[in-house]
Amino acid sequence: MKNNSIKDMCRQHRSEAQMLRLISQTAKTLQVEAVAMSGSRTDTKAPKDEFQDYDVVYLVDNLENLISDLSWLDQFGKRMIEQHNVLDHRHLYLMLFEDGNRIDLTLCPKDHIQEWVDSEAGFTVLEDKKGLFEPYFPSPQRYWTSPASAIEFDKACNEFWWVSAYVVKGICRKQAIYATNHLYGICQQELLKVFAWQVASDRGEVDIGKNYKYLFQYLPTEKEKEFSALLDFSSVEKLTQSLFATMQLFHREAQILARKIGFAYDKEVAEKMIKYAEEKLPNR
Repeated sequence: MKNNSIKDMCRQHRSEAQMLRLISQTAKTLQVEAVAMSGSRTDTKAPKDEFQDYDVVYLVDNLENLISDLSWLDQFGKRMIEQHNVLDHRHLYLMLFEDGNRIDLTLCPKDHIQEWVDSEAGFTVLEDKKGLFEPYFPSPQRYWTSPASAIEFDKACNEFWWVSAYVVKGICRKQAIYATNHLYGICQQELLKVFAWQVASDRGEVDIGKNYKYLFQYLPTEKEKEFSALLDFSSVEKLTQSLFATMQLFHREAQILARKIGFAYDKEVAEKMIKYAEEKLPNR
């Protein structure tokens, strides 16, 4: 009866107030020096929903003791899945609970605060009686984009057209994962970068968010629709269509940006690479 009751409670989605109270109480139990939170829950622009993580750091003076016996993690609740990582001097415990809440908890030695601060775009101090965070400043502009320099623009264009040949090779070999990785992971990221520079050319420095999540708030709806249409990688045929559409869109948008800012754009290279793809993939 008691066990069933606890299970039912775990499955009920705990509120933000409950979770913050739990995070604070656990910190006191562990004699943590200070607590701060980063991520979307500290970002006023981020949409509020049930998928927001609690990105928390505990500044500690007894790291070795805490990592030698992790039974204290049970205080946070029943976990569906978890992942433990080590980054430099920090230990990360990523936990998804049965009630749907998620805590990404970092244990950071208090002598290495700067290491954690440098990894975050911003943070809010929850508890800090000794003022350990006072000398440190968050970097809210970590995901801001500035107008491109001529060198940056030329490098992005070269990277896009160079890697497009890898996508062609992957498609010809019917290596869908290889082709997708290069198309989305590199080529389309360069396209997003060009879009971001277009915005920055009008507005100056602009917050585009992690992984460009705010980018299309600044652009016409048609551009978001055009980019979204590129994201079907469900077959080699769809990959091929996406590649050609991505090439044409990059070619167009890079020229728009180049004219706007007065940069040189190598149309000859772009057209040669498009022709190369057409010759290698004639049955697209």
